[in-house]
Amino acid sequence: MPEYKLNINGKEERVVVEAGTPLLWVLRDELGLTGTKYACGKGLCGSCTVLIDGESDRSCSIPVETVGNRKITTIEGFAGDKNHPIFKKWIEHEVSQCGYCQPGQILTVASLLNRPEKPSYTEMETALTGVLCRCGTYPRI
Repeated sequence: MPEYKLNINGKEERVVVEAGTPLLWVLRDELGLTGTKYACGKGLCGSCTVLIDGESDRSCSIPVETVGNRKITTIEGFAGDKNHPIFKKWIEHEVSQCGYCQPGQILTVASLLNRPEKPSYTEMETALTGVLCRCGTYPRI
């Protein structure tokens, strides 16, 4: 099996997995980073969202060999700053219910805020509806 060198949460990680293994399973099964969730497995629901070079992407549909030297940030890496404004607002507005979709929602917001231009309310709303919430938190997100 091939070995892949990955930049995960600012650390170099080496994994030996079959070519074609989705990044999601590398993160969860090989590296123990279970904050990235599995739900649909087809890149449709957003539970597996990670940041790749600051942009949100669905890790269940990204083969590990296509990531190369790109910077991958999972919710564990992003959560290193407990005082981040996104976390403060999430708590202030009591967004969380079950929490399953929260990593995908948070990283989607982070991706939008990483852009040079400030996202509009409509852009935020549209992006967030792309991460399915199964317990009905949408109005608070």
